[in-house]
Amino acid sequence: MSVLTALISVSDKTGIVDFARALHALDIRLLSTGGTARLLQDAGLPVTEVAEHTGFPEMLDGRVKTLHPAIHGGLLARRDHPAHMASLAEHGIAAIDLLVVNLYPFEATVAKPGCTLEDAIENIDIGGPAMVRSAAKNWQDVAVLTDAAQYDGVLAELQRDGRVARATRFALAVAAFNRISNYDAAISDHLSSLQLGEEDEREPRRNAFPAQSNGRFVKLQDLRYGENPHQVAAFYRDLYPAPGSLVTATQLQGKELSYNNIADADAAWECVKSFDAAGDGPACVIVKHANPCGAALGADAAEAYAKAFKTDPTSAFGGIIAFNVPLGAAAAEQVAKQFVEVVIAPAYSDEARALLAAKANTRVLQISLDGVKHGAPDAWSRGLNAHDVKRVGSGLLIQSADNHAIAAADLELVTQRAPTEAQTADLLFAWKIAKFVKSNAIVFCGGGMTLGVGAGQMSRIDSARIAGIKAANAGLSLQGSVVASDAFFPFRDGLDVLADAGCACIIQPGGSLRDGEVVKAADERGIAMLLTGVRHFRH
Repeated sequence: MSVLTALISVSDKTGIVDFARALHALDIRLLSTGGTARLLQDAGLPVTEVAEHTGFPEMLDGRVKTLHPAIHGGLLARRDHPAHMASLAEHGIAAIDLLVVNLYPFEATVAKPGCTLEDAIENIDIGGPAMVRSAAKNWQDVAVLTDAAQYDGVLAELQRDGRVARATRFALAVAAFNRISNYDAAISDHLSSLQLGEEDEREPRRNAFPAQSNGRFVKLQDLRYGENPHQVAAFYRDLYPAPGSLVTATQLQGKELSYNNIADADAAWECVKSFDAAGDGPACVIVKHANPCGAALGADAAEAYAKAFKTDPTSAFGGIIAFNVPLGAAAAEQVAKQFVEVVIAPAYSDEARALLAAKANTRVLQISLDGVKHGAPDAWSRGLNAHDVKRVGSGLLIQSADNHAIAAADLELVTQRAPTEAQTADLLFAWKIAKFVKSNAIVFCGGGMTLGVGAGQMSRIDSARIAGIKAANAGLSLQGSVVASDAFFPFRDGLDVLADAGCACIIQPGGSLRDGEVVKAADERGIAMLLTGVRHFRH
C-alpha cells in the first residue's frame, strides 16, 4: 500500500511531532485538527487543517470537526472498488491512507477526585471513535494507529517497504476496535453508576456498582488445559492491573504455568504481600490447593521459610511458596531441597537464581512491589483488587473485595483474661492467615508461625480437629498457642475442642446469639478472647 495522506488528531501528543516529521520525510501529506495542527505547524511541518480540507469550519466548541464526508469518505472508500473510487473523484475527496488518533482522556478524567458530570460528558470523544471505526473497518486500505507505542513499528515498515504490511494493518484494526470497546465500556461503567435525583440536583449520586458491568481483560496466554485436562483455559489480566499483582509477574525459569499453578500462586502471593516487609518483617506463605498450609514471619526469608515449612511438611510437597522480601542464597538453598511447583518473590540474588536453576522445572516468578503502598487509602494503590467476581449460571456475583485490615486497637477483649503483647501479635498474625483459608477456617499459631490449619470443612468443629491433627502430624505442640476463627462459634463445643488442644487465646468475629455462652466457656477454660467484629468467609 502506497501511503499518500495521513490524518493526525491526538489528545495525548506523546511522540507525535517526531512521528509526523518522519512521515513528512517520506513525502506523506499531513492533515490535522485543532491543537495537533498548531503543534505540528509550530514544529515547522507543512500541515493542512481539517477545516481547510473539508471546506467546513470546526463548530460547537470543537464538538464537530471531523464528522464530514470528506473525512469518512476518504477513510471508508475501498481502493479495489471502482465505484468507490469514482465516487471520491466525483466529489473531490482525497483518500486517507493513515489515521493517527487517540481519544479524549475520559478514563483519566473520571478517575480524578471531584470529577463532575459535566467534566465527564465533555471528555466523551465523538469524532475520534467515529474516525477510528471507519479506518479500522477499511483496514485492507487504511492503517489506523491508536497508541503511541505503535508509531515506531509502523514507521519502520514505511521506511523499509514504503507501505504498512497487510498483517500489521489487520493487527492495528483489531487494536483499534479493542480501544473503542474499552473506551465505550468505561463511559458505560461510569455513567451507569450515576443516579440523578430531583431536577435541581446538580450532581448525581454515585452507586457502588453500575447498572451495567463491562469487564475488560487482556489475554496474557493460552494455557495447556484448565483445572482438569479435559478443560481448555486461558489467562487474562485486568486492563489496568494493580501494582504488585500476579499478572505483572515475570517468569524467570521453569515449565509453563498451569491453570492450577496460577490460581494457587495468586492465593499465596495475595496472602504473603498482606504482610508489610518494612513493618511486619520478612514473611513466607506456602499454599497447597488454594489454602495456606504453612505461613511464618522470620528475621529473614530463610527463617520465615523454615518455620512455614515446619507447619506441614507433607502438604508443602508440590506447593507454591511466596515471599514478601527478596530471596537470597540461604532461603533458596532450603527451597531447592524440596519439590516445589512455583516460587514467588520480589527479587532474587544471583546465588539464589543459580541454586533454583538446578530445579529446571520449578517455575520461578518475580513480582515487583514497587508502587505498592500499604497505608494507601485506596485498594489499587495497596496492590489489591477493589472487587471480587464469581461466575454463576448465566450471571456474576460482584462484591467489594475483603480488604478490611484489623489493628490491635480495633480488638474487643471480652474475657477476664487478657492476652500478652506477644500473644496479641500472634493473634493478629493468625487473623491475617485465616482470611486466606477456605471457610470454615481454624488457624493455630505461635511464635510468628502457623502450627495447624483446618480449612474448608462444613463443620467448624471438624476444622478445629483437623488443625490439631495437622499439628500432631508435624510434631508441633499446641500448648499455649493462639487460634483465629474466620467466623463466630455457634456453640461452645468448638471452643472446648480448641481448649483441649492447648489453645490459650482466641480471636474471632463474634456476633453469635450464643456469644455469652462462648465467652463464659472461655473464662471457664482460662482462655483469653478478642473479638474483631468482622467475619472473613472465603468460599
